[in-house]
Amino acid sequence: MTERWVIHLPVTAPDLLRARIFARTAARVLARLSARVEPGGVTVSPEDHQDVHHWVFCDRPLPGGTRCTLPPDHTTPCTRRPLLH
Repeated sequence: MTERWVIHLPVTAPDLLRARIFARTAARVLARLSARVEPGGVTVSPEDHQDVHHWVFCDRPLPGGTRCTLPPDHTTPCTRRPLLH
């Protein structure tokens, strides 16, 4: 069995929205640097309640083995690429 380690990197943000935005951005940048980054598993939590997790990505499976990269509460159809505004 291969041993794997998970990195927990505390970064603070003033609210849930900005925490999700920062986490989403950081995950996308790190995923470009290494295939070992799993953006779909990224969550954020309140500093004093780290047992309460809020998902950063929808991460639903899509055809072809990819995952949805939109926020978890999106109302549009799932897609691999975020919509540009």
